[in-house]
Amino acid sequence: MTNKMSWVVLAVAAAALAGSARAQTFTLQKFSIGGDGGTDYLTAEPGTGRVFVSRATHVMVIDGATGKVIGDIPDTPRTHGIALAPKSNHGFVTNGGDSTVTMFDLKTLAVIRKIRVANGGLDGIMFDAADNRVILTNHSRPIGTVVAIDPTSGEITGTAELEGDSPEGAVADGKGRIFVNNEDKSTIQVIDFKTMKAVASWPLAPCEGPTGIAYDPKTKRIFSGCSGTSAVLDASTGKVVATITNGNGVDALGWDPGERLIYIPAGRDSSVTVVHADAADKYSTVATVTTITGAKTIAVDPVQHTAYLFQPRDGPAPPPAPGTPPPAPGSRPPRGPVIEAWFLSIRH
Repeated sequence: MTNKMSWVVLAVAAAALAGSARAQTFTLQKFSIGGDGGTDYLTAEPGTGRVFVSRATHVMVIDGATGKVIGDIPDTPRTHGIALAPKSNHGFVTNGGDSTVTMFDLKTLAVIRKIRVANGGLDGIMFDAADNRVILTNHSRPIGTVVAIDPTSGEITGTAELEGDSPEGAVADGKGRIFVNNEDKSTIQVIDFKTMKAVASWPLAPCEGPTGIAYDPKTKRIFSGCSGTSAVLDASTGKVVATITNGNGVDALGWDPGERLIYIPAGRDSSVTVVHADAADKYSTVATVTTITGAKTIAVDPVQHTAYLFQPRDGPAPPPAPGTPPPAPGSRPPRGPVIEAWFLSIRH
């Protein structure tokens, strides 16, 4: 597979910032990796350089340093996200197309089993290390759900119902609570892990349509990503304590606890806003990195301090066959073949 790479060093000019935030220089690299299929989430494996990229019907494994394709996980229809459980040596992929989770061997990438999830609407996925569970956030109907899976056996261990039908990102605090963004309600719901029940609902205004989420155990702050304005919440009270101005078209959020940096990608504005956490309730923008149109999800390797994005570009859609009825109102238009597929890394 061809591998074309271009790079640019972005010297970020910034005024002197109060506190510990400083102007920083970021390096953006672009790799053309090819391959078929659209995308949703990607996941970086801490410290190894491997990045798992969803591609609609399969998952590509990329070497983050070189952009080379080093593996592939097949048969993941309408895949959305990837979670890694290193202690059990298992990875997990959500497949919306057949309502399953693909469980695979982290070392060999061999598929172990496909786990049937009856709730449907599979979308987001994360690994809760403290509770040793893989957590799914599902656009189930008529109500969204959170499903917990044992990372060793692959068995479903619990299900929680939510107040909306469009849950997005989820994160755990390591003390028995799971925080879930409800995109349709613009709230964060708190799930008690032991009972798998929702115990609180926190409004996020002025953050609307939340998607990406991260948690800082040091300050007990939740970062919730929204287009235009993201929010920081006190995880003890549920109160919004700070807001962050960022671009539009946000669908994920990255957090590097060692560098105290939040990465907020904006697909419509072709940018990533990089924010430094100066203190629990104080945040300073240190850079706006130009990326490419559509790159709206992100993954951060907190060991190598690198952020990754991925975005394919489609060519023109083929003309409809004679007699084909028009698409239903609100449905997605047909897509053309992938003509470019860019894997990006941001280092500093």
